[in-house]
Amino acid sequence: GPEMPLFSVPKEVAVGTAMLGVAFATGMLAGKRRPPQNAQAGSIIGKSGPLWQYILDHSLREHPILKKLRLLTADHPWSKMMVSCDQAQLMANLVKLIKAKKVLEIGVFTGYNTLNMALVLPDNGRVIACDINEDYVKIGKPLWKEAGVEHKIDLRIKPAIQTLDELLASGEAETFDFAFIDGDKESCNEYYEKCLRLIKKGGIIAIDNVLWSGRVLKPRKDDLATQSIHHLNEKLLRDARVNISMLPMGDGVTLAFKL
Repeated sequence: GPEMPLFSVPKEVAVGTAMLGVAFATGMLAGKRRPPQNAQAGSIIGKSGPLWQYILDHSLREHPILKKLRLLTADHPWSKMMVSCDQAQLMANLVKLIKAKKVLEIGVFTGYNTLNMALVLPDNGRVIACDINEDYVKIGKPLWKEAGVEHKIDLRIKPAIQTLDELLASGEAETFDFAFIDGDKESCNEYYEKCLRLIKKGGIIAIDNVLWSGRVLKPRKDDLATQSIHHLNEKLLRDARVNISMLPMGDGVTLAFKL
């Protein structure tokens, strides 16, 4: 058939077709078709565009309590910090796919992604959820309870590095199935290294915001967050301990599969 324009591709990307995602990102970043200038931070296709809406209309299956939490979070002044709902759905699908029982989450915010993963975990499954701010989490906590998954979530309010070190010290290396990294960007390499020790072989680490609204293309010397993300992206490309897929979903997410 006739060649499809590049922008008709992301429907497949949204449902996690890694190869298409990589091809799409490569085309995008090689400058064949730049994202529209008005594309909102948080999505390469622009979260307000009709194509983004099409993706949600044709792939999002959102639990009613997840929707409730998303709408509550949307009213928050820092609502842009929330993981995109289609991406959170992919995380939950991956957790289910690998039959995960132990999950790590670094950066909880209001707990939308936490709830998404807890919903698919078995009854004896656990999410160790790390954050330093209890105020945001208070928004999601009542909804974790309402969804009947509060007992699966072990919330630890302290610096995530401390929690990860405690887990390693208590002999929990190579006992986790999945980790989602969405904490402060300056520490992303440290989070990755510690998660890699905590994850089992065959486990998955998902690293959020790897495209950082495009700032990774020209990291400024004084921008530590962008520098940190860019350095980790370069390192992951050459990291023989994992297989990777970088997806242009949300603000960019890299999946690292531990070998």
